[in-house]
Amino acid sequence: MFVQPRNRNLAQAAFSTLALIYHQTVHNLRSSHSNAVVGLAMSVGQALAMVAGFYMMFHVMGVQRSPIRGDFIVFLMTGIFLFMTHAKAIGAMTGAANSTSAMMKHEPMNTAVTISSTGLTVLYQETLASIVILWTYHALVTPIHIENLQGLAGMFLLAWASGCAIGMIFMSAKQWWPAGISIISSFYQRINMIASGKMFVANVLPTMMLNMFDWNPLFHVIDQARGYAFINYSPRNSNWEYAVWFTLACLMIGLMLEFVTRNARSLSWSAR
Repeated sequence: MFVQPRNRNLAQAAFSTLALIYHQTVHNLRSSHSNAVVGLAMSVGQALAMVAGFYMMFHVMGVQRSPIRGDFIVFLMTGIFLFMTHAKAIGAMTGAANSTSAMMKHEPMNTAVTISSTGLTVLYQETLASIVILWTYHALVTPIHIENLQGLAGMFLLAWASGCAIGMIFMSAKQWWPAGISIISSFYQRINMIASGKMFVANVLPTMMLNMFDWNPLFHVIDQARGYAFINYSPRNSNWEYAVWFTLACLMIGLMLEFVTRNARSLSWSAR
């Protein structure tokens, strides 16, 4: 009665995997709150709180206009939305179910499903939250104009993908050193509050400060996103190719580390 059906061909295997990813994604979305609308409202509220906080901080500092000719709120949003997507992808992927989790004992489940569903959960939440906030600002406050919406969307996806790739490394390494990797992951996310460059414009940074930030793929992604959002800004000190290669390198390292960890897993790891 409890026999798991076997896939007879590649099409059935692909369909079964996609179905598992879908159901696991829905489970992840429902885990934060049983009501999907409330869960989305919580994501929107977090983004609004960060936008409002940075707006008040800039207001107190006496900065009331955008360093780039254009809407100051759009300048804040292009940095905050990408930063939150990147940081939440890292946090969610670090805490995703790994090869030693109890769920992996069930035959249909595997780490590919949990990794994919975790990433899609973050992408779904942050995309909807960004769309809701941008539409509300556009409809109720003032119309906004995005110079290149496709390019901006691409940078949003790149911020998400780079966060997932970095989070995969933390997720795999966490099984070998749980306490230490948790501290390192939290430190990386905190340092990105400044190192992401969401409060600065790369074109006007001095060389000393630029050298402090240009290692970070999120810094390049945010600066390029503002180049796509504003017609009057052309990024000179960043490039999206670096973020792409950085993401691919982290993805390969994460996959290899996860493969090694999965082959070396032991039930004694969970012993108390």
